[in-house]
Amino acid sequence: MSDAANTMKMLFGVAGIYGAFMYYGVLQEGVTKWENDAGERLGRAWFLNTLEALANVIIGAIGLMVTGGANMKAISFQKFFLTGGAQVCAKSFTSMAMIYGVSFPVATLAKSAKMVPVMIGSILLVPGTKYTMRKYIQVAMIIGGTVLVNMAKGSKKEAASEGIGLAFLGIALVCDGMVGGLQGGMKASYKELSGGNSIKPYELMTFTNLFMLAIAFAVAMVMGEFLSGMEFVLANPELLLKVSTWALCSAIGQSFIFFTISTFDPLVTTTVTTTRKIFSVLLSIFLHGHKTNELTWAGIGCASLGIIGEMTEKKSHGAKDAKAKK
Repeated sequence: MSDAANTMKMLFGVAGIYGAFMYYGVLQEGVTKWENDAGERLGRAWFLNTLEALANVIIGAIGLMVTGGANMKAISFQKFFLTGGAQVCAKSFTSMAMIYGVSFPVATLAKSAKMVPVMIGSILLVPGTKYTMRKYIQVAMIIGGTVLVNMAKGSKKEAASEGIGLAFLGIALVCDGMVGGLQGGMKASYKELSGGNSIKPYELMTFTNLFMLAIAFAVAMVMGEFLSGMEFVLANPELLLKVSTWALCSAIGQSFIFFTISTFDPLVTTTVTTTRKIFSVLLSIFLHGHKTNELTWAGIGCASLGIIGEMTEKKSHGAKDAKAKK
């Protein structure tokens, strides 16, 4: 394939990831804060994530059919259940954090520090585990920057509600930290059952979201969110359009991620998704009018440097691994 064709494919993937997920972030903030004429909000995080997972299952299944179907003998439903459960909990608790007043910039920056629970768990449970000073500094910069952005608001009017939101965000961070290990086990199981083949991108997307859908729907039904949520969005067409577009953006964005992973080195995708978070924060500030001051920008700068440090560290490790294989 020519360099020009490669460049066009990369631009296509990058534009898709940026476009879909930056608009997804804008819509997510709009959906959680939207009010009808009576001042009522949707809330219902598990209902929202049921719809998001459903959109991802539909798009994933279409992609799976186009790319030749799934190897059902290699699919471990137990491991997909655990992976999907961790991911849907992370997403739902993040939505709950925003419903309880945590701003999108704070939630996005904080979620970039998902190495924190991984590091703490490894140090406590695996004797002899060590991390480099660079890793500690990067994580500290992300956490410190997030704290500065949150402090910069300076308002105590909804402090109690936001405190609950921050607690939910902490739970989401723990769930996010579990995903990598669970996905690693699931991929290893697939490779063993398939005779050495790696899992295909749309298999990962479809079956992960299928279990996310099942879990989110079950929780939404038990908590009484699903039927009341459907009633609320159907009674408010403007919100219905926002929610539908938000869920579709998630599915399209994931498809572009899988396209980029399958076409280029995974580190390309890591670079794109990492920098996208920073631009999503900036877009949210400008579109939603979040109050900013010197402390806000200092926090964003500090967290961004930590995030970029994580990205460059992964790239350098990837380059070393590639040389070692040669």
